[in-house]
Amino acid sequence: MPKTSGGAVKAANAKMTKTAKVVKSTPATKPSQRGQALRTPGVRSVAAVNRRLRQIEDKRSVILAAALGLFSRFGLHGTSVDQVAARADVSKSNLLYYFANKEELYVSVLRELLAVWLEPLRGFSAEQDPREAIGHYIRRKLVISRDQPDASRLFCLEMIQGAPLLRDELGRELRDLVDRKSEVIRAWVAAGKLAPVDPHHLIFALWATTQHYADFGVQVQAITGRTLDDPAFFEETVENVQRIVLQGILSAAKN
Repeated sequence: MPKTSGGAVKAANAKMTKTAKVVKSTPATKPSQRGQALRTPGVRSVAAVNRRLRQIEDKRSVILAAALGLFSRFGLHGTSVDQVAARADVSKSNLLYYFANKEELYVSVLRELLAVWLEPLRGFSAEQDPREAIGHYIRRKLVISRDQPDASRLFCLEMIQGAPLLRDELGRELRDLVDRKSEVIRAWVAAGKLAPVDPHHLIFALWATTQHYADFGVQVQAITGRTLDDPAFFEETVENVQRIVLQGILSAAKN
């Protein structure tokens, strides 16, 4: 093996020393800079994901609104995916990207309206004054009948047909909620705030009187020449339904 001269060794050592100095003199990336470099792409990614989620939700809402208008008039079997797509101003393939088939779309519409329909009842609590609670409930239900008559009519149509696609939902969410709020009504009765009344029949009566103005809106208009869109008629309806219901269940409690 050939020997290495002393001069060559010295030259090599000098080169290594120079290289080490250069490495040491190179400024290191600050932790904050590294964090910023790592976070910036993430921020963009989160913003993009949120934007995409909003776009999806907006598109779903448009499709559901279009489907509701058609299903409430023609039912499940009388409505086609093509009709819903045309009304929503989307392609059929685009609609099927969000909903696998017509039945899934129909059930999604029913679930949406069931959530809206049940929301006013969730506000009942034993701590409330029943006159205020029930009076407010009547108003809120009539607002839904005025503003979303298609939803009420579709729910009615589904019930008339035996609720083939909504029966499981009725047996769980609806029944559980009614059972809980029936306990509230029983507490009012036990406290002498309401006349003895079966909670189920009271709830059924509230549904019937308030939803009548949506489900049979044509009949109401034919007889009165007015609809709930008329502010004066709306207030007249609220006051009369409140009076009919509350005088029946509160007066006896006072005696």
